Amino acid sequence: MIGFWQGVFNNRAFWITLLAWAIAQGLKITIGLAQGKKFNFYWILRTGGMPSAHSAAVAALAMSVGKETGFSSAYFALATIFALITMFDAQTWRRSIGVQARVLNRMIDDFQEKGKIEEARMKELVGHTPIEVFFGALIGLVTPLFFYK
Repeated sequence: MIGFWQGVFNNRAFWITLLAWAIAQGLKITIGLAQGKKFNFYWILRTGGMPSAHSAAVAALAMSVGKETGFSSAYFALATIFALITMFDAQTWRRSIGVQARVLNRMIDDFQEKGKIEEARMKELVGHTPIEVFFGALIGLVTPLFFYK
């Protein structure tokens, strides 16, 4: 068991991936505060918004794997395909779910005004725009460069 925890502690790719995610989440909080919004603890774990923490994490993982195992390795290919699928999902399927939630929330509002239904509102911000994914990926690609020679 000690070997497991020592391995996790020494896993540079793992920690760089978490760091890239934390940087992106920190930027979301900073952007929210700069826009004059009151701090909300939910910002730390929320999905959606600028930049994409999902994209930052998977791009950092792919770059770290490439730096450690070589950019021609099957591990790098696996990490890169995983990153591309995750980023594609973040800006397409998850974003469309958010659009659908917005439409459903409008429908619920219409029904509530007529007194016919009372339902909880759905979460609308679940996906990312392409620019949010791009900047998340950029954070993920740059972060590992500070830790690998």
